[in-house]
Amino acid sequence: MDPAQKDARGTAALDDNGLVLRAVRAIKRAVPSLTVMTDIALDPYTTHGHDGVLSAKGDEVANDETVDILMRMAVLHAAAGVDFVAPSDMMDGRIGAIRSALNDAGYTQTAIMAYSAKFASVYYGPFRDAVGSAQAAGTHTLDKRTYQLNPANRREALLEAALDEAEGADILMVKPAGAYLDIIREVRNATQRPVAAYQVSGEYAQIHAAAERGWLDLPKARLESLIAIKRAGADMILTYFAKEMAVLLGRSA
Repeated sequence: MDPAQKDARGTAALDDNGLVLRAVRAIKRAVPSLTVMTDIALDPYTTHGHDGVLSAKGDEVANDETVDILMRMAVLHAAAGVDFVAPSDMMDGRIGAIRSALNDAGYTQTAIMAYSAKFASVYYGPFRDAVGSAQAAGTHTLDKRTYQLNPANRREALLEAALDEAEGADILMVKPAGAYLDIIREVRNATQRPVAAYQVSGEYAQIHAAAERGWLDLPKARLESLIAIKRAGADMILTYFAKEMAVLLGRSA
């Protein structure tokens, strides 16, 4: 979005006439049966690039204050017609708070796809460059590792997924996917809820980069990477290869 529209609190996230909500309404008018999912987080709207409001000292994300904004943001998206809200912020307690806010506003059928095990990964690099939040990934005073998961910590990932399920999440997501196939399998074994996995920008970019150098066959590497995620236990896969795979699978059906 236009940097001039960003501020420290991500105020534009609550703009009912913002680009995302206008797009949702247009899509639902044109194709009412299409399932629409939207990201619920503040990082695209904040000048500092973090997923929430910063504390007065700027040394941490203010969890509860952020959750309050996310609740209102989720209700706005539900009112626009989304089928799933997808909180990607990793704030504590936000799934239960969002579920309560949606129910109280009458959107009991709006589902939640929770970014349950979102790791502080280097593989987000291309996306962060595009959205303008790269500086938040490694500042000296505060970076996203303070609220995203340590890549070495398997147990915390399972705990976070269990908490999200208990708070009312309809789908549990693991992000990234390719380097976390073991976590996908662990979550799959621990829940009866659908499990999603997000093949992120860095995974997509490295396959393309290797193919451009002639080191990999792009179509085969693309398919194999997605098969591995499915094999690990993902019921659904979010990927930048979605359009190509939809065409491929449509032809083979």
